[in-house]
Amino acid sequence: MFKISLLSVCLCALLAGCESNNNSDQSSQFSQYLKLKNIPESDTKKIENERNNFLQREKLSQVALKQGLLDGGLLDVEINEYKKQLILSRYFEKFLKEKVNEQAVKNYYSTNASKYESKKVHVAHVLIRTNPKMSKEEREALLTKAHEVYSRANANEAFEGLAKAYSDDTLSVKKGGDLGWIKQGAIDTAFSNQVFAMKKGDISEPIKTSFGFHVVKVLDEPKVVKQAYEAVKGNIRYELRQMAKQAETQRLLQLAGIKKKAEK
Repeated sequence: MFKISLLSVCLCALLAGCESNNNSDQSSQFSQYLKLKNIPESDTKKIENERNNFLQREKLSQVALKQGLLDGGLLDVEINEYKKQLILSRYFEKFLKEKVNEQAVKNYYSTNASKYESKKVHVAHVLIRTNPKMSKEEREALLTKAHEVYSRANANEAFEGLAKAYSDDTLSVKKGGDLGWIKQGAIDTAFSNQVFAMKKGDISEPIKTSFGFHVVKVLDEPKVVKQAYEAVKGNIRYELRQMAKQAETQRLLQLAGIKKKAEK
C-alpha cells in the first residue's frame, strides 16, 4: 500500500514537473512573441488579448496535426527550411546594418572622389538631320546647309534664332538649341572630341555623327563636376552592402567547412 502511494506521489510530481516545464517554455515563447510584435510590457490589455490568441493558435495547430491530413515529416522539413532562410535573412539584416552605416558610406564617397567626378561642357547645337537612305547628292545639300548655319553663326547672328530656323532637334530647338551640360564619353566620339577641345563662345564647323551634321556653340567651357553625396549615397550603400554580404558569406562558408564551387 505504501509503495503504491509513493509511486502515485512520484508520478504526480513528475507530471506536475512536466506541466511546469511546458508552462515555462510556453511563457518564454510568449515573451519572445511580444518582442516580435513590439508590444510594450505596460500595455497589459493588449498583452492579454495576444496571450489568448497565442494560446488558441497553439492548441488549434496541435489538434490539426492530430487529424492525419498533413504529412508530419514533410511539414518538419518545410519548417526547417523556412527557419534556415529566416536565420540567414535576419543575420545579414543586422550584420549589414552595422557594417554599412552612414559613416561607411561617407568614407567611401570621400576616398573614391574621382569615381563621382566627370568632365562636362555646356553646349548648344543646330542639327541638320540625315538618314542612311539619302543619296550622296542629298547629303551634300544638307552639308552645304550646315555650312551656311556655321557661316551665319560666325557672322555673329544669334545662335538661338539659327537653331529655331534650321535645327531638326525638336527637343533642344525649344531652348534655342541648348543641350545643357553634356558628360564626356556619353556622346558620339567625334562630337565629344570636338566640343571638349573648344572654349566658351567657340562655334564648330559641321560635325558629322550618325544623327547628321551638328553646328555646335560652347556656352560654358568644360569643367569637372562632382556628383553631390545625397545624389549617389543610395548607389554607394547598395554597392557596399553587396560587397560586404559576399565577403561575409565566404567567411561563414569557411567557418562551416564548405568549399565554394569554382565558377565555370
